[in-house]
Amino acid sequence: MQFSLIGMALAAENPGRSAAWYAEHFGFKVGIDLGWYVNTQHAQHPNVSLDFVQRDHESWPQATRGKAVVGTLLAFLVADVDAEFERLSAAGLEVVLPLVTEPWGQRRFQVAAPDGVLVEVLQTVTPDPQWLADNGLAG
Repeated sequence: MQFSLIGMALAAENPGRSAAWYAEHFGFKVGIDLGWYVNTQHAQHPNVSLDFVQRDHESWPQATRGKAVVGTLLAFLVADVDAEFERLSAAGLEVVLPLVTEPWGQRRFQVAAPDGVLVEVLQTVTPDPQWLADNGLAG
């Protein structure tokens, strides 16, 4: 498959507020703002887009129209997760998973985003050799 953009649309109670949150904390820029629909693109990655649609708008699929988002996690892979943890904690974001180093090779944390979305910020680290061996992944 060939594509020119990676995008995600989220059902939002208030699309403008949600878009502004991602702009403030994660570097997205608001493009189109129709009130019920707001498009953002990342300033450093123009082929990454997040759209926010009023959750009860007629354009949203009938099966989930009006319902809150559940079970959605958006992840950002970064070079320095510790610095991002300090920055976002200092900004007052609600940390729902504190900074942790996982034996499978991730250092990560999660914050609560608007509309029930979780945002995970992570960095790859060297996996624990014993964990790899215990899980049949050691060479």
